[in-house]
Parts: sequence; C-alpha cells; structure tokens
Amino acid sequence: MPTAGKAAALFRSVARERIARGFSLVEDIVYVGLGLLLAGAALVLLVSLVVFFGRGLLAGTVYGSIVSVLDQILLILLIVELLYTVQLSFREHVLIPEPFVLVALIASVRRVLVLAAELPKVVETGGSSFRMR
Repeated sequence: MPTAGKAAALFRSVARERIARGFSLVEDIVYVGLGLLLAGAALVLLVSLVVFFGRGLLAGTVYGSIVSVLDQILLILLIVELLYTVQLSFREHVLIPEPFVLVALIASVRRVLVLAAELPKVVETGGSSFRMR
C-alpha cells in the first residue's frame, strides 16, 4: 500500500510540474507579444516624430511645436521603459518594482511639462481646455 501512495504523490508532482511549465509558456508568449507591440509602437512614434520634426525644421515652425515634440519624446521614453520592464520580466520571471517607478516618474514629468508649457493657452481660453484634460 505505501507504494500506491508514493505513486500518487509522484503523479501529483509530475502533474504540477507540467502545469507550471504550461503557465510559464503562456507567460512567455504574452511577454513576447507585449514586447513586439511596444517595440512597434515606439518605432512608429519615433519615425513619425522624426518626420514631424524635419517638416517643422524645414518650414521654420519648430519653435511653435516644441511642446508637441517634447511630449512625443517623453512618450517614446515611457514606452521604451515599459519594453525594458517586459524584457526584464520575461528574462527573470519576476516583477521588479523599480522599472514601474521609473515609468510613473516619466509619465508624471511628461504630464507636468506639457501642462506647464500649455499654461498660456489655458489662460487664454479661460481654463475650459484644462478642465477637459
């Protein structure tokens, strides 16, 4: 009878191991998909920013759109940090809080800089555009 108990325990152990490997495979697939989407989004934003900046430079309107350029740069940095977080999670299979703190910091700085740069427009419109954001 003790051998039947050992066999059942061995079966449960093997089943747990296979289920854990299955979950790990699903996790890896999700991380790869998220990484590809984030990388694609960052590249598309970077190319569109370069085109936008180049057109503004040639037309001499860069100064008026510098807030938009800064906003796009910070958004690209935020996406790259998210991509780094996904890469780290994929490699280590552990969530580390530091990259998330950096993403939150970039997002906060982005928001504050854009709002501060658009403050004169808010004053002109009487604050209605500020309340909408």
